[in-house]
Amino acid sequence: METDCQMPPKTRARVSKRTADSGDAGEKVGGKRKAAASVESGKTEERAEPPQYCHWLMKSEPESRFENGIDVKFGIEDLKALPDQTGCWDGVRNYQARNFMRQMKNEQLAFFYHSNCKEPGIAGVMKIVKEAYVDHTQFDKKDVHFDANSKPDDPKWSMVDVQYQRMLKRFLPLSELKKYHVQHGAKGGPLKDMALFTRARLSVQPLTAEEFDFVLSLEEEEPL
Repeated sequence: METDCQMPPKTRARVSKRTADSGDAGEKVGGKRKAAASVESGKTEERAEPPQYCHWLMKSEPESRFENGIDVKFGIEDLKALPDQTGCWDGVRNYQARNFMRQMKNEQLAFFYHSNCKEPGIAGVMKIVKEAYVDHTQFDKKDVHFDANSKPDDPKWSMVDVQYQRMLKRFLPLSELKKYHVQHGAKGGPLKDMALFTRARLSVQPLTAEEFDFVLSLEEEEPL
């Protein structure tokens, strides 16, 4: 598995959409943002673009839960049971998670993470086999992910296709990963800034090559 493909950030003058969306575009100085002050003085503030990732963590629910009479259960065994062990990753309704899916490229690897269950954690590995395209469930009134505000001529939501690769040699529970995150936060280490803990609510999360390799190596280790 090739794991060294995180690209270094490029720099150019830009406005960060994520910062703008959060309503925290910069520290204010006398009622005006520092960036604005820089522009007024004739200087252009350069901001680093976010890195382009090539490893991912994607969450799904392995236990039955019904919404509008429909079971939204989809665990790694369900993916494995599909024809060609391949399925579409639909139903993502968070803009940041959607944007991460739009960055995904064919052949990139992702961890299949079991969430909202008795023991959440990483169950296995899958591969991106079709890059982002329109998520049809947003237009289906019978689907739990129907979005009345999304129009066919201007769709809001995307999905990718993923293919099962393998189960991990042992299940990696969230509780164990959190212990490493705390250790690495205190002493330094690959998981100190892992999105699973810093952006915990996202159902699609990026991983650096270092994070992916470290997590994958844990399947060979005794539980912490």
